[in-house]
Amino acid sequence: MTRSELQLLRSLRDKRHREEVGLYAVEGEKVVAELVAAGHPFEKVYATDAWAGARTHAMTEADMARASHFPAPSAVFAVGRIRREALAPGELDRGLTLALDGVQDPGNVGTMLRIADWFGFDRVLLSPACADLHSQKVIQASMGSFARVRAIVTGLGAALAGVKAPVIGCELEGRDVHALPALPDAVVVIGSEGRGLSDEARARLSYSVTIPRSGSAESLNAAVAAAIVCDNLRRALG
Repeated sequence: MTRSELQLLRSLRDKRHREEVGLYAVEGEKVVAELVAAGHPFEKVYATDAWAGARTHAMTEADMARASHFPAPSAVFAVGRIRREALAPGELDRGLTLALDGVQDPGNVGTMLRIADWFGFDRVLLSPACADLHSQKVIQASMGSFARVRAIVTGLGAALAGVKAPVIGCELEGRDVHALPALPDAVVVIGSEGRGLSDEARARLSYSVTIPRSGSAESLNAAVAAAIVCDNLRRALG
């Protein structure tokens, strides 16, 4: 590989560079295989002879070690093009939406993509303060759901303005989540790990729900809370 190619691949570990060139990277046999199986379109797939899947560019183990973003390089390094999804007018009034409000842990963001995929949600919204959708940690934590879930990065204040479907926040104070009615159309808003819901998101809520606590833990992990709320919505729908 040329020096400029290696520099480009290495630069994709940084969000600013990803935004500048419009590309992102995914490393690892398991996650790349899952995304390829889900029909995700990669621009380029660099791989050593140890990779059993399809590739567009052969790479030596030495070059893979130079390009890799991790201490232990894998056999495959895929590059995808960043594509920006946009909300259609009135889209949030139809179906189920999971909205992430400043969730900064990439593992939680990726896990919530999996949760939305598992429970058949129609889309996921991410506020600009969330962990970068195209970071390696988010994509790996999604376990292939990155390729299947419609994810839109947008300001929640504007996106939720005028939404006719119920907008439900997850907070320590609120209605019992186990009493949720059957809602075929709804937006579930999950706040950040440390600060909870932002003021702009809270101003758009129809109401909040809480997960009843039986023990002494101060709070639940954001992804765990999202899974419980999504499960209750789906069970109410039967």
